[in-house]
Amino acid sequence: MTRVLHILDHSLPAHSGYTFRTRAILKAQQARGWDVAGVTGVRHPLPGPPYERIDGIDFYRTPAIPKLPSPIREWREIGALAARIDELCAIERPDILHAHSPVLDALAAARVAKKRGLPLVYEIRAFWEDAAVGNGTGREGSIKYRLIRGLERRAVDTADAVVVICNGLRDDLIARGVAADKITVSPNGVDLALFGAPPQPDATLRSALGLDDAEVIGFIGSFYDYEGIDDLIAAMPALVAARPKAKLLLVGGGPCEAALRAQAASPVRDHIVFAGRVPHDDVERYYALIDVLAYPRKKMRLTELVTPLKPLEAMAQRRIVAASDIGGHRELIKDGVTGTLFKPSNPADIAATLADLLARRGDWEAMRAAGRAFVERERDWSANVLRYEPVYQKLIDGR
Repeated sequence: MTRVLHILDHSLPAHSGYTFRTRAILKAQQARGWDVAGVTGVRHPLPGPPYERIDGIDFYRTPAIPKLPSPIREWREIGALAARIDELCAIERPDILHAHSPVLDALAAARVAKKRGLPLVYEIRAFWEDAAVGNGTGREGSIKYRLIRGLERRAVDTADAVVVICNGLRDDLIARGVAADKITVSPNGVDLALFGAPPQPDATLRSALGLDDAEVIGFIGSFYDYEGIDDLIAAMPALVAARPKAKLLLVGGGPCEAALRAQAASPVRDHIVFAGRVPHDDVERYYALIDVLAYPRKKMRLTELVTPLKPLEAMAQRRIVAASDIGGHRELIKDGVTGTLFKPSNPADIAATLADLLARRGDWEAMRAAGRAFVERERDWSANVLRYEPVYQKLIDGR
């Protein structure tokens, strides 16, 4: 039986795209008969005991450390996580250490892998320096940006194998000089066991949100600047002029929420609904109210290189998907087949594309079926998990 210790930034019970991908990987590996556990670093956001069993998965926590200025804090984080990994190696006796981004996790795991002679897999979900730019906490080309980029390369060189979530990240690493045969793509996917038949729309919830008899455009996710929600709001006057029943439903929250609410106080404010954050278990009820899921991400390194999870979940729910024409979306959406693409940061084109899509309801069933079929064929975690098997086996045999 293959025993794998996953090194993570955070995990369940926190809810994020990161934790849902982690859950999917670990549950799918358990289904293969592998013995898996996870350990989170000091950035795990929720208080709790040093060990938790959640959804049948063992998670260990790293004790908190004092607040210190950067970069001393990051160095201490690496040390604290490395010490915890080392402790757990005596308990879990893993065959493989599998570190997931950010790079701090890989650097901590590398210390233990060297000490104990264990193979190390480093899985990159996004480059940390680009994620900081996308979240507004970093600037491309700055000293900090270049330093983190150098650490990423060091972690990649130290790891025995590298996994990335999309071709954009793979191509970028190859352009940096990383050998192509060291990299495996394990794309974002969906646990289809969690996505059965979409629920029927909740008439009471629809009325409470003021969406009766509306054509509903929806966004469900975190309100970060790079998501481009401001462009979607800016498109609403033209969309309402073309489709008077159109309404925009925004579900979620985040750093840009106050600015977005202020922007929405416009002549079409009655056509824009903020639902706020909702419990994860209730999200399907909101999906069921939406005609078209819109993902207007802006064009930047992060969005060009990284594929998001939400469009796949929408396709699994048999929802219509419209998204900006950027690299991360083009890996998921075939324009006119599994969804529709519009120009990024272009409210006029967003409005025109959505109006045209709302006018072509006769095409929707074929698009829904094509999207669901794509997820079933290429992005179901029960199949995706097989991509790890030859990587692990090669490293274990080599050891």
